[in-house]
Amino acid sequence: MQVARFIRIVPLLASMLWLPATLAASKADLEQALSHDGLQKVTVKGVDLAYVRPGATLAGYSRVKLDPVEVAFRKDWDPKRTGSSFKLSADERESIRQGVAKIVYDEFVSELQTKSTYQVVNEVGADVLRVRVNIVNLYVTAPDVLSSGPTKAFTISPGEMTLFAELFDSETGEAIARVVDRREARGTGMMTLTTKSVNAAEARTIASAWARILRNGLDKAHGIGKK
Repeated sequence: MQVARFIRIVPLLASMLWLPATLAASKADLEQALSHDGLQKVTVKGVDLAYVRPGATLAGYSRVKLDPVEVAFRKDWDPKRTGSSFKLSADERESIRQGVAKIVYDEFVSELQTKSTYQVVNEVGADVLRVRVNIVNLYVTAPDVLSSGPTKAFTISPGEMTLFAELFDSETGEAIARVVDRREARGTGMMTLTTKSVNAAEARTIASAWARILRNGLDKAHGIGKK
């Protein structure tokens, strides 16, 4: 059931971005899909859409089971190699996808376990919060897949990606919350040199911000730090 729901939501997220003519309908369908099992829309600082089960709390969770991060490119992303007329190969696209997945996963682990006290585990339990983090609509403006060479790319923004995350009770599988948030890499408003390391750094910055929102939510539920 959870997999089927995810399959329905991802196309809705994609259509909201690149089919402006159906934006209103897509948004309504998306909001219905996000709230179909009783979750209610709330305002959470730092995210575009958030749905929470009424009366639910994160206070009972001290450990987190983080699912492997899934990454999907934006449907219209079909880039060429930087400085080349050749399009990226399937292996090169997969390398980028896996690289972003690892960056996002590592940032969540770091924020939860290294920067705080929430142990990341693989088992279920009464105190274990299961978190599924998915990246959709990943768009890399200038994918740098060459290990060396004189080719340079200048862009206004390195790209963007959208978070679709779900929080579950690990024992019952009941959904506690869902969030959607689109983020664009930092831009200077002018053409700037974009490299593989720049792309990775921007992805890391965005992922860290998302992970911090989750950690702050856990902290608030446990009465830690500022509200």
